[in-house]
Amino acid sequence: MKQWNSPFGPRTTADRVLDGLDVTEQNIVITGANVGIGFETARALAAHGAKVTLACRDAAKGDTAAEKIRKKHPNAKVDVRTLDLASLESVRAFAADLPDPSIDVLIANAGVFGGDYRETEEGIEWTVGVCHVGHFLLADLLLERLEAGGGGRVVLVSSEGHKSPSTLDWDRFPLELANFKPMVAYGQAKLCNILHAKELQRRYGERGISAYSLHPGTLVPTAIGRHSLVARLLIQAIRPFTKSLGQGAATSVLCAVHPDVADLGGEYFSDCTVARPSREAETEETARRLWERSEEWVA
Repeated sequence: MKQWNSPFGPRTTADRVLDGLDVTEQNIVITGANVGIGFETARALAAHGAKVTLACRDAAKGDTAAEKIRKKHPNAKVDVRTLDLASLESVRAFAADLPDPSIDVLIANAGVFGGDYRETEEGIEWTVGVCHVGHFLLADLLLERLEAGGGGRVVLVSSEGHKSPSTLDWDRFPLELANFKPMVAYGQAKLCNILHAKELQRRYGERGISAYSLHPGTLVPTAIGRHSLVARLLIQAIRPFTKSLGQGAATSVLCAVHPDVADLGGEYFSDCTVARPSREAETEETARRLWERSEEWVA
């Protein structure tokens, strides 16, 4: 883990991170940008001049989010594109239809948690499929355009939930109906996000790509628990004691555009600074094996 003396902290907002930065030339794609931390990340970056593509499963909700941003920031440059991470066909169509020849940042923000057992269109457990597999393919399809931007960044929104389970049990990964537990599935998915970032950095760092993973905050009031009544009630109960959306989006924004973290690719961030993930998240063999398994899924 690299050391960095961050000027920011847990109560820093996304707008504070952006103070004094020129991001007007930045072309940024954000998944799950119509609500919660994704929306606040998009709003803050667009407010400071970046061109932001809202990649959303529901186009109508994406359009509503874009209008909210434009109403608050009339000069904002925002676009809406349909993306369903539970469908690799949709991921491929999104990448093919994206008109930009170069992209500076991909923020893999979208996530799901809880509810009954479900599968993606390809038959992969839904939590891992959406949080990891869909984003793995998307990052792969956009790599050339990220390189064309002169050294693009990939930011994967993970969670401290990656620490449980403590290891990636290949005999139970991804989970199936017979052994499905929502918290285990979520922990697997968030562990995958960190491993993906580290292996992406290892493979493509010399080609100008910088990859980061992060924990945005504990139970920040987002829509991630929409499929679980327990999660919704817990988020509501803890809301007065946790981060605001602006504070939850700060670490994503930091990793996406701040010049001070340019040399910190591959690191895991929390509270706007470098943090130490679980031992499993730093295991090179696990990261390599996950990459190879993911390539098989998206082949």
